[in-house]
Amino acid sequence: MAKINPAQFIQEVRQETAKVTWPSRKETTVSTVMVFIMVIVSAIFFLVADQILQYGVKLILGIGGN
Repeated sequence: MAKINPAQFIQEVRQETAKVTWPSRKETTVSTVMVFIMVIVSAIFFLVADQILQYGVKLILGIGGN
């Protein structure tokens, strides 16, 4: 296994970091909003799916006196 000089490693990391294209503030905001929207949509979907499954189980097993 080749030994790596720590100073050389840090220099290479800085070179690679300089190549990174960082997102703009607008891109970050849009991505964040999209994540929140998808979380809300997913939560609503799973709420509805859970309610349907709960109703089906109650109907089949005849339990849950509501």
